[in-house]
Amino acid sequence: MTMEQTTEKLIRDYYAAFNAHDWNGMLALLTDDVAHDISQGGRETGRDAFKKFMAHMDTSYREKVRELVVMVAAGGARAAAEFELDGEYLKTDGNFPPASGQRYTLRVGAFFDVKGGKIARVSNHYNLKDWLAQVK
Repeated sequence: MTMEQTTEKLIRDYYAAFNAHDWNGMLALLTDDVAHDISQGGRETGRDAFKKFMAHMDTSYREKVRELVVMVAAGGARAAAEFELDGEYLKTDGNFPPASGQRYTLRVGAFFDVKGGKIARVSNHYNLKDWLAQVK
């Protein structure tokens, strides 16, 4: 298997674990010092911070990735993914509108650095105004 194929499999495995709500499976695919760039937010560093973020998200949202497209740079050190994210807003999150089970669909872009066969950076991007319009 080429490095590009290995990276593509890694990213697909990451999203398969996400869809299965297998948070430990996702965490196993990350480096200890993974950088996580949160859409419209800051950067968190480390697997423990990522685990805390996922626990928070799991409380407020139920989401599933579909129509996943993965693109890998030559050499396999960087990758990008685009997908549709179908979700349900379960519990009010911070200063966002009150949650009442609203459903939403977002187009999401994600960017990855890969080191030593694991994900070293995840940067997620989506249109927050679109999400807000869907859950109001």
